[in-house]
Amino acid sequence: MTVKTPARTAFPVIPYRKTTEIDYDGLDFDPHESVEKPDAMEQHREQSQAYTLLSRCFADFGESPDVFVDYDTNICYDPNDLRRHVSPDVYIVFGVDAAAIRSRLIYLPWEAGKPPDFVMEVASSTTARVDVERKPAIYEAIGVPEYWMHDPTGGCRYGEPLRGRKLVNGKYQDIELTREPDGVLKGYSEVLGLSLAWDAGFPRLYGNASGRYIENYKETEHARRAAETQRDAFEAQRDMAEMQLEAEVRAREAAQSRLESESGARAAAEAEVRRLRELIRRMENR
Repeated sequence: MTVKTPARTAFPVIPYRKTTEIDYDGLDFDPHESVEKPDAMEQHREQSQAYTLLSRCFADFGESPDVFVDYDTNICYDPNDLRRHVSPDVYIVFGVDAAAIRSRLIYLPWEAGKPPDFVMEVASSTTARVDVERKPAIYEAIGVPEYWMHDPTGGCRYGEPLRGRKLVNGKYQDIELTREPDGVLKGYSEVLGLSLAWDAGFPRLYGNASGRYIENYKETEHARRAAETQRDAFEAQRDMAEMQLEAEVRAREAAQSRLESESGARAAAEAEVRRLRELIRRMENR
């Protein structure tokens, strides 16, 4: 079973503090564009699902001013050299000025007031080695509380389908995962207050308190289509009922008209009989 997005709480917002003007022309990347990946098609569906779930659950699809969710954009981690950057597949930050961050085009932790709270990488053939060997040390150094790795292949890229790490005293420790009776691999995220799940290659979010999955895009779309189908069926039944009612009304009106016509004819006939009788009576009395 699935459940709709749980209600979230508002977060105290850290004021955004601009420290310097950014020389965008001096960067070795174009901050106006998402990071280009040669094998994006390998991870696009899973990355999109993770982004959509996080954006829906925590940021109201970008409408929440205190939550920043993004993907394939650059996080610069050295204030003295903005060319030192990393681009997570998906990340989320709570309690920040989302509009101010987006207007800067790049994520600067020292200006936003904190690093991302949660980062997820999705495995692909050209990025897997970097995700395993290089990125953990960067995320650990800048203080990302949780780093998750999702392998759509089931472990061919990362060696395991799902791996979560949490920052403890400045070092990452593995988050315990469980294999549920339904075969789904799950691990609890303290940052999100939900469990991350690897389900037939797709990332899912699971509410431990509710015991249900958060609806993903596919399920939401199926529910929408089912609701539309049900609505169309209801409207068709309503239209049919209205047509039948109109037909019955017309039939009743026609019957009433016939009755009135027959009543008029009967009255005319009775009047004619009375006239003829009166005529006969007069003739007999002559």
